[in-house]
Amino acid sequence: MQQSDAGLDRAVLVLEDGRHFAGRTYGATGRTVGEIVFNTGMTGYQETLTDPSYHRQIVVMTAPHIGNTGVNDEDPESGRIWVAGFVVRDPARRPSNWRSRRSLDEELTTQHVVGIAGIDTRALTRHLRDRGVMRAGIYSSDALTSADGAAFTLEELQTDVLASPAMAGAALAAEVSVAEAYLIEPIGEHRATVAAIDLGIKSMTPHRMAERGIRVHVLPAASTIEDVLAVGADGVFFSNGPGDPGAATHEVELLREVLDRRIPFFGICYGHQILGRALGYDTYKLVYGHRGINQPVLDRTTGKVEVTAHNHGFAVDAPPTGESLAPHGEGRYGRVVVSHVCLNDDVVEGLACLDLPAFSVQYHPEAAAGPHDAAYLFDRFLDLMLGAPSERAGGDA
Repeated sequence: MQQSDAGLDRAVLVLEDGRHFAGRTYGATGRTVGEIVFNTGMTGYQETLTDPSYHRQIVVMTAPHIGNTGVNDEDPESGRIWVAGFVVRDPARRPSNWRSRRSLDEELTTQHVVGIAGIDTRALTRHLRDRGVMRAGIYSSDALTSADGAAFTLEELQTDVLASPAMAGAALAAEVSVAEAYLIEPIGEHRATVAAIDLGIKSMTPHRMAERGIRVHVLPAASTIEDVLAVGADGVFFSNGPGDPGAATHEVELLREVLDRRIPFFGICYGHQILGRALGYDTYKLVYGHRGINQPVLDRTTGKVEVTAHNHGFAVDAPPTGESLAPHGEGRYGRVVVSHVCLNDDVVEGLACLDLPAFSVQYHPEAAAGPHDAAYLFDRFLDLMLGAPSERAGGDA
């Protein structure tokens, strides 16, 4: 592979199946590898970049113009950018927004996020829809040549991509979870206390609960049932997060301890998948997943169609219609129904337990970024806690 006249501005994206796209550097230069996925949101790139669920993933933005509003200090969903790499077609030459503090290019460079711009993201997205998400690598600057200055061939870069870890079987929640517990106080009158297990939680999620008078103890992914009971939890929440739910052994066992005690439970995204596995259902990897803020979901409880925010590559394999008996423990957790379905492909988007105070959805109701159609789910969780006393031990409830 020969260097072009662009020199250090040259970058290349290489997929594990051998397809490649030549472009120019965007953000930091160097090498990065990960699972490549596409996000269909027209806006919200700052929330996307800082969503811990994108850990070890290279994100392709399908919207052609990215970076127009720059980067501000109010919208991040965590303390850092989590994506492994960033792919855009036409980055803004300069940001234009009164809240902007710096350009997106500058932010990516500062946080050492390797990106590529100027490629045909439409062709790339169509390829991923046809072939499925896969591993990929972005290479620029010194990463295009060996130590002796010889240019790497595309075959050599593809070999490097194939040597990177796959997402299937990856247990990643501990890598993005908070190291120490922290507290979000309720806004206004205290009405309930929640133990939120941080599997990759976004900052807006506990804020949405605090708005409803909920005191939120955000706990590390490695927390035990004793940690949950110690804060006097009226309810337990499992957040979104990265990785394969099939590898989440600890999280599944913790949730079963919660369900055994009949403590009200609400899970979103990864937390939804953990509920599915705790109940005894399988999970499976989607061909290209759902990522964006424009996914239509039917709430079977109300018949309402919601436009929702998604970021997931795995799904729960549960009977799509009617009641089913939770497979784990020979009926130990009673009857379950699929409460929500995706109208694009009929993927299970929600579970509701009929004999336990527990429910979950596959999407992100906190609206960061995203529409507010699903905000009612936090109200539903609060109602569940106020109407179902739980086993508690100590704490500040």
